[in-house]
This record gives sequence, C-alpha cells and structure tokens, in this order.
Amino acid sequence: MAQTEISTFLRSRRARVQPSDLGLPPGTGARRTAGLRREEVAAIAGVSVDYYTRLEQGRERNPSEAVLEALARTLLLGVEEREHLFRLAAHAGKPRRARTASTPTRQVRPAVRQLLDTVGAAPAYVLSRTNDLLASNPAGTALLAGIDQWPAPRWNTIRYIFLHPTARTLFVNWNAIAHGAVAHLRAMAGIAPNDRELAELIAELDTKSEEFPRMWRLHDVRSLSAGRKLFDHPKVGRMELNYEVLDVAGADQRLVVYQAEPGTPDYDAMLLLNMLGSPTVKALSRLAVPSADTLTPRTALS
Repeated sequence: MAQTEISTFLRSRRARVQPSDLGLPPGTGARRTAGLRREEVAAIAGVSVDYYTRLEQGRERNPSEAVLEALARTLLLGVEEREHLFRLAAHAGKPRRARTASTPTRQVRPAVRQLLDTVGAAPAYVLSRTNDLLASNPAGTALLAGIDQWPAPRWNTIRYIFLHPTARTLFVNWNAIAHGAVAHLRAMAGIAPNDRELAELIAELDTKSEEFPRMWRLHDVRSLSAGRKLFDHPKVGRMELNYEVLDVAGADQRLVVYQAEPGTPDYDAMLLLNMLGSPTVKALSRLAVPSADTLTPRTALS
C-alpha cells in the first residue's frame, strides 16, 4: 500500500505544478496531462527520467533523503506535504528509516476529562487518531446536533460530517470542512498506514458517501490546529466559533475546544447551547467503546 501511496501522491502533486511556477517556458505542443511532465520534474530535481519514472510507477522503493528533498522543492510541497512524502517513503522503503506509529489508546485520563468540565460553557471534546469521540462535555455533544441519534460507538466527527444529514446544514461551509477532514485522514494514513480502524473508516466512507471518494483522490494533506467554523445550529441558530486543537501528552488524542468572544451574539448562542446540552451526555466519557479486536477489517488503505 505505501508504495502505491507514494506513487499516486507524486503524480497528484506533479499535476498541480505548472511550468511557469518554476520559471520554465510553456514548451511546444499540447500537454496530455495537467501540470509538469516527468522529464521536467526529473531535470529540475537532478535525477534521471528513468529513475523518476520508476518512482511514479512504484518500482523504486528506496529514494534517498536528498532525492526526496529535491522532489519536495521541485513540486513546491508545503511543510505538511513534505513530511507526508518522507513518511510514505519510510513506510515503503528501508525498515531502518520507518518509524512505527504509536499504538492509540481509547482511554481518556481523568485529568483530561476534568478539563472538559473546567472550560465552562465552551463546547469541548476529545478525539482519537481517527476522530472517534472519546469524551465530551454537554455543550460539545450538543454542538454536533443529532450525533446522539447514533449509538455511542459510532460517534466519529468525520463519519458525522459525511454521513449524518444534519451536518450538511450545521456546517455552513460544509465543503471546506469536508475537504479538511479528508486531508486529515490522508495525513493519518501516512503516519499509520496499517491502522485497522483507519482503514475501516475510509472503507465505510468510500462506500457510503458520494463526495468522499473524489476528495480522497485529491491526496491533500493537512492538519488543523486552530481556526474558525460557522455553524447554523438547529436549536441556537448561527454562530461563529474559534477552535483550538491541543495534543494530549502521552496519548494519540486531541482536545478540541470552541470559544467565542464574550459579549457577542456568538457567545450568547454558545451559552444557550450549553444550557440545552443534556447533563446525561457527560456520561459519554464513561461509555464503553469497541476495542480494535472487535472490529472486522474489510480493506486496506488505498
């Protein structure tokens, strides 16, 4: 899988770079594909056309770090895309270069659960590597309107975005939110290509969502640590909230906290959301969730 991933990733990035982006003349004749030609990438990166062709065809498994750096510069990769390329090469190549991803835990520490209570009315929840909702305060669960209609083991924010009908209207900028979620999954697939739960989630979305397969083929890579989201909540109306994503030390988990400026309509809507949140949802952090052993693998990442 990893070798296929690095091949398709290189092709997808090559298609996005125009000759003019690198100061090259447009050349003569019609281009059969968008972006750079293989020979142009090879020339700028300082490798042979045959070598680069083998990379894109999955026949070269051990590119050096110097070659990867040259390709990252040539293809104008951002920081996260560059790191993704190196991870894919490590998993596909020499074992000494690959790093084993940490085994994720689904247990949320008591101190982290306490944080969910101490942030006050701010919606907050804890996510796993694959965005399973492991713990939440009342406002955090109420923010994802209708997710409590599903059994707790299916509470996953990316599944919610693509498969829950309320998500289409809750997220005013649904398309951008969905693209960001898929880019996050791509990044996770580079970190943990053999994660069974990740493969299960991708397989489910690929089968049940019309939009997901198209977005997945874009090979975008992104991690979100802060930003703003505009909601049109069915119970409190429109509100724009800032969010921060904080890594939980010693666990492959993230704490997500939403905030609004006090004294604004957004803050008032957030307070109302907290009031509407049922106290019973706090029990989520104590609900049993399925272990990896109870999940049945269906397909590998592709």
